[in-house]
Amino acid sequence: MENIFERLYKPDVLSCLADLSNDEVFTPPEVANRMLDLLPQELFQNKKTKILDPACKSGVFLREAAKRFIAGERDQFDTLEECLDWVFKNQLYGIAITELTSLLSRRSVYCSKYPNSPFSVAAFDEDNVQGNIIYHRIQHSWSGSGDSKKCSFCGISYGGSMGEAARKDLETHAYEWIHTIHPEEIFNMKFDVIISNPPYQLDTEGAGRQAKPLYNMFVEKAMALNPRYLTMIIPSRWFAGGMGLDNFREKMKTDRRIRKIVDYTNAKDCFPSNSVSGGVCYFLWERDNLGECEFTNILNGDKNTETRSLNEFPVLVRYNRAIDILHKIQEKHEKKLTEITSGLMPFGLSTSYRGQQAKDALHPYALHASNGVTYVSESEFSKGKEYIGKYKVLVSKTSAEHAGEPGKDGKFRIIPTSMKVIGPDDLCTHSYFVVGSFSDKQSAENVLSYMKTKFVRFLMLLSMSGFGLSKQVINFIPMQDFNQTWSDQQLNTKYGLTKEEIEFIDSMIRPYDDGGDV
Repeated sequence: MENIFERLYKPDVLSCLADLSNDEVFTPPEVANRMLDLLPQELFQNKKTKILDPACKSGVFLREAAKRFIAGERDQFDTLEECLDWVFKNQLYGIAITELTSLLSRRSVYCSKYPNSPFSVAAFDEDNVQGNIIYHRIQHSWSGSGDSKKCSFCGISYGGSMGEAARKDLETHAYEWIHTIHPEEIFNMKFDVIISNPPYQLDTEGAGRQAKPLYNMFVEKAMALNPRYLTMIIPSRWFAGGMGLDNFREKMKTDRRIRKIVDYTNAKDCFPSNSVSGGVCYFLWERDNLGECEFTNILNGDKNTETRSLNEFPVLVRYNRAIDILHKIQEKHEKKLTEITSGLMPFGLSTSYRGQQAKDALHPYALHASNGVTYVSESEFSKGKEYIGKYKVLVSKTSAEHAGEPGKDGKFRIIPTSMKVIGPDDLCTHSYFVVGSFSDKQSAENVLSYMKTKFVRFLMLLSMSGFGLSKQVINFIPMQDFNQTWSDQQLNTKYGLTKEEIEFIDSMIRPYDDGGDV
């Protein structure tokens, strides 16, 4: 029996699996083990410790935990068979996200997709075909009427590409963990550890085909169960953005039970075959241990760790070495560039709105859209009248960065797909937002040159959560006197940046003309 166990558990077949999608990413065994390393290892020597994965895909967390339990508890049993039977039947529990992943997880954990078979490493009862890794087909709880109905638990649209109307008898994607008011009743027991890599998002078929985050729901349900320890790997975009994540961000930043975060700026450093916009992170939440967080950021193999408060700034700043730079800017007590920055849709015109092709007396206003310029009348736009007659800087709401990832040199471009000065009679669709409003063109040109500096684009990086840009990314940028131009050298001197701080910014941000204005 021991030789079978060793032979079946050594191969890392789980590291070779193709991902289900970009939002349901299989966790490599080495990443699962780094997360398990965050936990007190004496847990794996205690026969009473119970671990739950509420979003099983490959079973890797339970499989790797099983190895630790067996190594830590073997001496407490007369035979290896007794040890295996106890560990698998009393300490490891999972909820699969689909029927397919339930079979895969059982095969990984029990060495058999049917845990009541003679091939299983644990002797489950004859009528128990799922073991402790369960899957129940759950239906969404629809509210509303017609195809506009939405699930009251996860918010998915009934008529969307993953909604019931479209998928019919296929997977419902109604994950059991977040489609119940009482998750504690699923197994009717308390868990010492909850560990998982939950599904990240679902398409909502909304404006711009936005995707609704799901991972925050998995985290909040897990916290509500109040385990001793919680660790999950999730997208890092909650640090600074994400649709509907404002409340979640505030909860996480102010929760002093979050004792460790390991953040990968480039998700490929964690998941080599995946691009996850804004990177990924895993964290350790400890129920009975409050304090500051040990925050580690990893970028291009460079690992930087600092123990600090997560709640110092409006967003969670992922680069520890940026904190002192932000403090120097704050010491000036200057206004922020946000004061002259519009929100999205500054003129009330949607991304798809287009005017007529030619300018005439009735249509004198140039409308900038993603595919060019058309012309509209004053009656066609309901907002932004205060910008008419003024020069302003137009900034696209998308970055030229691929999935928020750095280039091969480890540097970010932080270049909007378009950024330019537009004239007094120019306006834009929802594809852009506006910075500044000036009677003279030179002041607007000075704002534009300011926004092209490494200093400003570095500050934008600190508030970015992916490739989407908005007024929020301007949060840290101080206002300047735009009667003059500004260079990086002038800004570095003004804010007293050290040689090391300047080198850090240079190591992160490419020159603006490196690649051009895309």
